[in-house]
Amino acid sequence: MTGDVIAIALGLLVGLSLGALGGGGSTLAVPILVFVAGLQAQDATTASLLVVGLAAAFGVVSHHRHGNVRLRAGLAFGAAGVVGSRIGLLVNRSLDENVLLIAFSVLIAFVAVRMYRSVGPSEVAVDVDDEDEVTSSTGPVLTKERAVSRAALDLSASALVKLAGAATIVGLLTGLFGVGGGFAVVPALTLLLKFPAKEAIGTSLVVIVINAAIALAMRAGDIEFDWGVVAPFLATVTVGVVVGTRVAHDIEADRLTRAFALMLGAVALYTAASTFLT
Repeated sequence: MTGDVIAIALGLLVGLSLGALGGGGSTLAVPILVFVAGLQAQDATTASLLVVGLAAAFGVVSHHRHGNVRLRAGLAFGAAGVVGSRIGLLVNRSLDENVLLIAFSVLIAFVAVRMYRSVGPSEVAVDVDDEDEVTSSTGPVLTKERAVSRAALDLSASALVKLAGAATIVGLLTGLFGVGGGFAVVPALTLLLKFPAKEAIGTSLVVIVINAAIALAMRAGDIEFDWGVVAPFLATVTVGVVVGTRVAHDIEADRLTRAFALMLGAVALYTAASTFLT
């Protein structure tokens, strides 16, 4: 019982990361559900898909209100990951639980390093006065920075091929580990399509929702986890997403990203060590 309560409380941390950073938090969900709540690894990956997907949907709504979601780009990226998601699911079903957890610890370590090293300027460098805005009667208010960045998207063949590859990899990770893949989507959108960081974060949540929904549909017959743990965990993750979305607009993202990356590194070590010792 104590473990269940702790797991539910830790859901806030998962949600905060999803809302504020657009990724990373989903990699915490599986270790929490396995080592704290006591779920089996395969059940935890399925539960993670449900929790992360629904929580990300709330995040999309919140980010959209701030004009930070490009829906068509998110839908296209998510749809491109269908094949990868199917492959990931087939591999998930064939792996031993301990092998799955060791592989997952490697993924967490990779995400931690990727997040820590990604800290730095990612917005398009445009000199714009905060009050110089482009208004629209049908949508969010856009600054000149956003207007310029949206007009300068890289839609070259090479960029689109790389984006399709990134989408397939994200789908594969979603099907295999039950993660949303936002840690890969955000850099793909910023580096390949030149999205500003905040729009990449908001749009990545759309991709997470799609990937999670597709992977869950493929696992329709495998949903056998304890709803007494998963439902409250979902509730706290959702609250964390809403809070994290607001936090993203008020605090320095670099500091938050580095702190979260260090915590992920510790979780990766714990996951690997616990799996080897059991």
